[in-house]
Amino acid sequence: MDVRYTVGTNEYKRMSTRELRDAFLMDLFEDGKLNLLYCEVERSIVGAVVPTGGEIVLEAGKELAADYFCQRREVGVLNIGAKGTVTVDGNVYALDNLDGLYVGRGSRDISFSSLDGSAPARFYLVSYPAHAEYPTALVRMADANALHLGSMEDSNKRTIYQYIHENGVKSCQLVMGFTQMEPGSVWNTMPCHTHERRTEVYMYFGLDEGSRVFHFMGPGNETRHITMANEQAVISPMWSIHSGCGTKSYSFCWAMGGENQRFDDMDHIAIKDLL
Repeated sequence: MDVRYTVGTNEYKRMSTRELRDAFLMDLFEDGKLNLLYCEVERSIVGAVVPTGGEIVLEAGKELAADYFCQRREVGVLNIGAKGTVTVDGNVYALDNLDGLYVGRGSRDISFSSLDGSAPARFYLVSYPAHAEYPTALVRMADANALHLGSMEDSNKRTIYQYIHENGVKSCQLVMGFTQMEPGSVWNTMPCHTHERRTEVYMYFGLDEGSRVFHFMGPGNETRHITMANEQAVISPMWSIHSGCGTKSYSFCWAMGGENQRFDDMDHIAIKDLL
Protein backbone atom coordinates (compact mmCIF):
# COMPACT_ATOMS: atom_id res chain seq x y z
CA MET A 1 0.00 0.00 0.00
CA ASP A 2 1.41 3.34 -1.04
CA VAL A 3 1.08 6.24 1.43
CA ARG A 4 0.57 9.95 0.71
CA TYR A 5 0.88 12.68 3.31
CA THR A 6 -1.04 15.93 3.66
CA VAL A 7 -0.12 18.90 1.49
CA GLY A 8 -1.19 22.30 2.84
CA THR A 9 -2.03 25.47 0.96
CA ASN A 10 1.36 27.05 1.66
CA GLU A 11 3.22 24.08 0.14
CA TYR A 12 0.78 23.97 -2.76
CA LYS A 13 1.64 27.53 -3.83
CA ARG A 14 5.26 26.56 -4.45
CA MET A 15 4.73 23.22 -6.20
CA SER A 16 5.69 22.44 -9.80
CA THR A 17 3.50 20.46 -12.18
CA ARG A 18 5.46 17.30 -11.41
CA GLU A 19 5.19 17.86 -7.66
CA LEU A 20 1.43 18.40 -7.92
CA ARG A 21 1.04 15.16 -9.86
CA ASP A 22 3.20 13.24 -7.40
CA ALA A 23 1.17 14.55 -4.45
CA PHE A 24 -2.41 14.35 -5.76
CA LEU A 25 -2.62 12.09 -8.84
CA MET A 26 -3.27 8.35 -8.47
CA ASP A 27 -2.75 5.70 -11.17
CA LEU A 28 -4.14 2.50 -9.61
CA PHE A 29 -5.64 0.22 -12.27
CA GLU A 30 -3.31 -2.63 -13.21
CA ASP A 31 -4.33 -5.93 -14.79
CA GLY A 32 -4.17 -8.85 -12.38
CA LYS A 33 -3.45 -6.73 -9.32
CA LEU A 34 -4.93 -4.93 -6.33
CA ASN A 35 -3.34 -1.52 -5.73
CA LEU A 36 -4.15 0.68 -2.73
CA LEU A 37 -3.13 4.19 -1.72
CA TYR A 38 -3.47 5.40 1.88
CA CYS A 39 -4.03 9.14 2.14
CA GLU A 40 -3.39 10.95 5.40
CA VAL A 41 -6.24 13.38 4.61
CA GLU A 42 -9.33 11.94 6.38
CA ARG A 43 -7.46 8.60 6.52
CA SER A 44 -8.98 7.67 3.17
CA ILE A 45 -7.84 4.68 1.14
CA VAL A 46 -8.32 4.60 -2.64
CA GLY A 47 -7.73 1.48 -4.69
CA ALA A 48 -8.39 -0.57 -7.82
CA VAL A 49 -8.73 -4.31 -8.42
CA VAL A 50 -8.55 -5.90 -11.87
CA PRO A 51 -8.86 -9.72 -11.50
CA THR A 52 -7.55 -11.48 -14.62
CA GLY A 53 -6.90 -14.89 -13.04
CA GLY A 54 -8.31 -16.19 -9.79
CA GLU A 55 -9.90 -14.19 -7.02
CA ILE A 56 -8.00 -11.32 -5.38
CA VAL A 57 -8.36 -10.88 -1.62
CA LEU A 58 -8.56 -7.49 0.12
CA GLU A 59 -6.24 -7.64 3.14
CA ALA A 60 -5.51 -5.13 5.86
CA GLY A 61 -1.79 -4.68 5.42
CA LYS A 62 0.56 -3.43 8.11
CA GLU A 63 -0.51 0.20 7.48
CA LEU A 64 -3.91 -0.39 9.12
CA ALA A 65 -2.68 -2.30 12.20
CA ALA A 66 -5.90 -4.32 11.95
CA ASP A 67 -6.77 -8.00 11.78
CA TYR A 68 -8.78 -7.48 8.57
CA PHE A 69 -9.42 -4.55 6.23
CA CYS A 70 -12.92 -3.63 7.40
CA GLN A 71 -12.28 -4.13 11.10
CA ARG A 72 -12.64 -0.37 11.56
CA ARG A 73 -13.45 0.70 7.99
CA GLU A 74 -16.18 0.80 5.36
CA VAL A 75 -15.67 0.47 1.59
CA GLY A 76 -17.47 1.68 -1.51
CA VAL A 77 -16.98 -0.24 -4.78
CA LEU A 78 -17.81 0.77 -8.36
CA ASN A 79 -17.28 -1.64 -11.25
CA ILE A 80 -16.28 0.25 -14.39
CA GLY A 81 -15.37 -2.91 -16.32
CA ALA A 82 -17.03 -6.15 -17.39
CA LYS A 83 -19.05 -8.47 -15.15
CA GLY A 84 -17.49 -9.59 -11.89
CA THR A 85 -18.26 -10.62 -8.34
CA VAL A 86 -17.38 -9.38 -4.89
CA THR A 87 -17.62 -11.96 -2.12
CA VAL A 88 -18.17 -10.63 1.40
CA ASP A 89 -18.14 -13.16 4.25
CA GLY A 90 -19.39 -15.90 1.92
CA ASN A 91 -22.09 -13.79 0.26
CA VAL A 92 -21.52 -13.36 -3.48
CA TYR A 93 -22.54 -10.06 -5.09
CA ALA A 94 -22.60 -9.95 -8.90
CA LEU A 95 -21.67 -6.53 -10.29
CA ASP A 96 -22.30 -5.59 -13.89
CA ASN A 97 -20.77 -2.52 -15.49
CA LEU A 98 -21.47 0.59 -13.36
CA ASP A 99 -23.02 -1.37 -10.49
CA GLY A 100 -21.85 -0.45 -6.98
CA LEU A 101 -21.44 -2.13 -3.62
CA TYR A 102 -21.23 -0.84 -0.07
CA VAL A 103 -19.22 -3.03 2.33
CA GLY A 104 -19.85 -2.27 5.99
CA ARG A 105 -17.54 -2.19 8.97
CA GLY A 106 -16.98 -5.62 10.49
CA SER A 107 -16.93 -7.50 7.17
CA ARG A 108 -14.04 -9.95 7.50
CA ASP A 109 -13.43 -11.75 4.22
CA ILE A 110 -13.61 -9.71 1.01
CA SER A 111 -12.49 -10.92 -2.41
CA PHE A 112 -12.89 -9.90 -6.05
CA SER A 113 -13.28 -11.99 -9.22
CA SER A 114 -14.05 -11.49 -12.91
CA LEU A 115 -16.56 -13.54 -14.83
CA ASP A 116 -14.07 -13.66 -17.70
CA GLY A 117 -10.43 -12.89 -16.97
CA SER A 118 -9.78 -11.93 -20.60
CA ALA A 119 -12.44 -9.19 -20.27
CA PRO A 120 -12.09 -8.43 -16.57
CA ALA A 121 -14.13 -6.45 -14.09
CA ARG A 122 -12.43 -3.21 -13.05
CA PHE A 123 -13.30 -2.50 -9.44
CA TYR A 124 -12.63 0.96 -8.04
CA LEU A 125 -12.53 1.23 -4.23
CA VAL A 126 -12.80 4.10 -1.76
CA SER A 127 -12.62 3.48 1.99
CA TYR A 128 -12.92 5.64 5.11
CA PRO A 129 -12.73 4.86 8.83
CA ALA A 130 -16.10 3.95 10.33
CA HIS A 131 -17.32 4.06 13.93
CA ALA A 132 -20.68 2.41 13.16
CA GLU A 133 -21.76 -0.73 11.29
CA TYR A 134 -24.19 -0.72 8.36
CA PRO A 135 -25.16 -3.74 6.25
CA THR A 136 -23.39 -4.56 3.01
CA ALA A 137 -25.62 -3.53 0.11
CA LEU A 138 -25.58 -3.90 -3.68
CA VAL A 139 -26.62 -0.90 -5.80
CA ARG A 140 -27.64 -1.36 -9.42
CA MET A 141 -27.19 1.62 -11.71
CA ALA A 142 -30.90 1.41 -12.55
CA ASP A 143 -31.77 1.79 -8.86
CA ALA A 144 -29.47 4.76 -8.12
CA ASN A 145 -30.92 8.19 -7.44
CA ALA A 146 -30.40 10.05 -10.73
CA LEU A 147 -30.13 13.85 -10.86
CA HIS A 148 -30.22 15.54 -14.28
CA LEU A 149 -28.30 18.81 -14.24
CA GLY A 150 -26.71 21.36 -16.55
CA SER A 151 -27.39 22.28 -20.17
CA MET A 152 -25.85 21.91 -23.61
CA GLU A 153 -25.54 25.70 -23.80
CA ASP A 154 -23.19 25.61 -20.79
CA SER A 155 -21.41 22.45 -22.04
CA ASN A 156 -22.22 20.67 -18.74
CA LYS A 157 -25.33 18.57 -19.32
CA ARG A 158 -24.89 15.55 -17.08
CA THR A 159 -26.54 12.91 -14.93
CA ILE A 160 -25.41 12.36 -11.34
CA TYR A 161 -25.99 8.84 -10.02
CA GLN A 162 -26.06 8.78 -6.21
CA TYR A 163 -25.25 5.35 -4.73
CA ILE A 164 -24.07 5.70 -1.14
CA HIS A 165 -25.65 8.79 0.43
CA GLU A 166 -27.89 9.93 3.25
CA ASN A 167 -31.10 9.09 1.37
CA GLY A 168 -29.81 5.91 -0.28
CA VAL A 169 -27.50 3.13 0.86
CA LYS A 170 -26.59 3.91 4.46
CA SER A 171 -22.99 4.34 5.59
CA CYS A 172 -21.06 5.80 8.49
CA GLN A 173 -19.36 8.67 6.61
CA LEU A 174 -18.74 7.50 3.04
CA VAL A 175 -20.68 9.22 0.22
CA MET A 176 -20.18 7.84 -3.30
CA GLY A 177 -21.60 7.84 -6.82
CA PHE A 178 -20.66 8.82 -10.34
CA THR A 179 -21.44 11.46 -12.92
CA GLN A 180 -21.93 10.81 -16.63
CA MET A 181 -21.46 13.69 -19.07
CA GLU A 182 -23.73 13.89 -22.12
CA PRO A 183 -22.06 13.75 -25.57
CA GLY A 184 -20.84 17.25 -26.37
CA SER A 185 -20.68 18.31 -22.71
CA VAL A 186 -17.23 18.61 -21.16
CA TRP A 187 -17.42 20.77 -17.99
CA ASN A 188 -18.02 19.13 -14.62
CA THR A 189 -18.76 20.75 -11.25
CA MET A 190 -18.95 24.27 -12.60
CA PRO A 191 -19.60 26.68 -10.94
CA CYS A 192 -17.20 24.99 -8.57
CA HIS A 193 -17.07 24.69 -4.81
CA THR A 194 -15.06 23.41 -1.88
CA HIS A 195 -16.06 21.21 1.06
CA GLU A 196 -14.58 22.62 4.25
CA ARG A 197 -16.01 19.67 6.14
CA ARG A 198 -15.08 16.86 3.76
CA THR A 199 -12.35 15.68 1.42
CA GLU A 200 -13.20 14.25 -1.98
CA VAL A 201 -11.65 11.96 -4.57
CA TYR A 202 -12.46 12.04 -8.30
CA MET A 203 -11.69 9.13 -10.64
CA TYR A 204 -12.15 9.85 -14.35
CA PHE A 205 -13.16 7.06 -16.75
CA GLY A 206 -14.79 6.48 -20.12
CA LEU A 207 -11.98 8.33 -21.95
CA ASP A 208 -10.24 6.97 -25.03
CA GLU A 209 -6.46 6.83 -25.18
CA GLY A 210 -6.08 10.17 -26.94
CA SER A 211 -8.44 12.15 -24.66
CA ARG A 212 -7.75 14.01 -21.45
CA VAL A 213 -9.55 15.88 -18.68
CA PHE A 214 -7.99 19.04 -17.25
CA HIS A 215 -8.81 18.81 -13.55
CA PHE A 216 -8.74 22.14 -11.75
CA MET A 217 -7.70 22.31 -8.11
CA GLY A 218 -6.54 24.71 -5.42
CA PRO A 219 -8.18 27.59 -3.55
CA GLY A 220 -10.52 29.62 -5.74
CA ASN A 221 -8.08 32.54 -5.81
CA GLU A 222 -5.05 30.45 -6.82
CA THR A 223 -6.04 27.60 -9.12
CA ARG A 224 -3.86 25.04 -10.88
CA HIS A 225 -4.68 22.09 -13.11
CA ILE A 226 -3.66 18.45 -13.37
CA THR A 227 -4.03 16.70 -16.74
CA MET A 228 -5.88 13.41 -16.24
CA ALA A 229 -5.95 10.30 -18.44
CA ASN A 230 -8.49 7.47 -18.39
CA GLU A 231 -8.92 5.69 -15.03
CA GLN A 232 -6.73 8.08 -13.08
CA ALA A 233 -7.88 9.50 -9.75
CA VAL A 234 -7.09 12.74 -7.94
CA ILE A 235 -7.25 13.71 -4.25
CA SER A 236 -9.16 16.90 -3.40
CA PRO A 237 -8.42 18.32 0.08
CA MET A 238 -10.99 20.42 1.93
CA TRP A 239 -9.35 23.66 0.73
CA SER A 240 -9.41 22.74 -2.96
CA ILE A 241 -11.93 23.12 -5.73
CA HIS A 242 -12.53 20.00 -7.86
CA SER A 243 -13.72 20.76 -11.35
CA GLY A 244 -12.71 19.69 -14.80
CA CYS A 245 -12.98 20.15 -18.55
CA GLY A 246 -12.42 17.33 -21.01
CA THR A 247 -11.39 17.17 -24.63
CA LYS A 248 -14.60 15.15 -25.07
CA SER A 249 -17.35 13.77 -22.82
CA TYR A 250 -16.44 11.34 -20.03
CA SER A 251 -17.61 10.00 -16.66
CA PHE A 252 -16.15 10.30 -13.18
CA CYS A 253 -16.67 8.62 -9.84
CA TRP A 254 -16.87 10.96 -6.86
CA ALA A 255 -16.46 9.87 -3.26
CA MET A 256 -15.99 11.77 -0.03
CA GLY A 257 -15.86 11.44 3.73
CA GLY A 258 -15.76 13.85 6.64
CA GLU A 259 -18.05 15.69 9.02
CA ASN A 260 -21.39 15.02 7.32
CA GLN A 261 -23.11 13.31 4.39
CA ARG A 262 -25.15 16.19 2.98
CA PHE A 263 -24.72 16.20 -0.78
CA ASP A 264 -25.48 19.92 -0.98
CA ASP A 265 -23.06 20.99 1.78
CA MET A 266 -20.87 23.06 -0.53
CA ASP A 267 -19.05 26.37 -0.28
CA HIS A 268 -19.73 27.79 -3.75
CA ILE A 269 -17.28 29.97 -5.65
CA ALA A 270 -18.60 32.16 -8.46
CA ILE A 271 -16.91 31.76 -11.84
CA LYS A 272 -16.05 35.47 -11.90
CA ASP A 273 -14.13 35.06 -8.63
CA LEU A 274 -11.81 32.32 -9.88
CA LEU A 275 -8.18 33.28 -10.37
